[in-house]
Amino acid sequence: MKKPEDYLAIGDAAKRSGVATSTLRFYETRGLIHSIRVSGNHRRYHRAMLRRISIIRVAQTLGFSLREIAAALDTLPDQRTPTKRDWEKLSTSWGKQLDQRITDLQNLRDKLSGCIGCGCLSLKRCTLYNSDDGAAGLGAGPRYLLGDEPWSGPGD
Repeated sequence: MKKPEDYLAIGDAAKRSGVATSTLRFYETRGLIHSIRVSGNHRRYHRAMLRRISIIRVAQTLGFSLREIAAALDTLPDQRTPTKRDWEKLSTSWGKQLDQRITDLQNLRDKLSGCIGCGCLSLKRCTLYNSDDGAAGLGAGPRYLLGDEPWSGPGD
């Protein structure tokens, strides 16, 4: 049975977790965390919610969106706080996404000094000076950094 001392006021939960009270309210509106209400409609967070808040913060630091975090937390039974075994499952799942992000960042690092990804550092290929820029035909954004092969055509 949960006792009153097992719960923290929103200010205490914010202080312990290192996030603002507004962040806790936001997380709650997004369904990432939950509280109970006591007299005066004041929020109280179970102490175990601190672990869930920590997981959210770590996942955000790793670049996961709140939607991705919510989807992962939704896999837990009854919206309970993750156990060590649950965390291992989540981290394994997130590990694959992190590996892809690492690969993408390494690719960016390796190519960034020579080209911003669309050819704009080369006046020969810049759409402002070269209306036949093949990279523009591949779509918007830094096409070469997104994995498209550099265009070779007239003027190259």
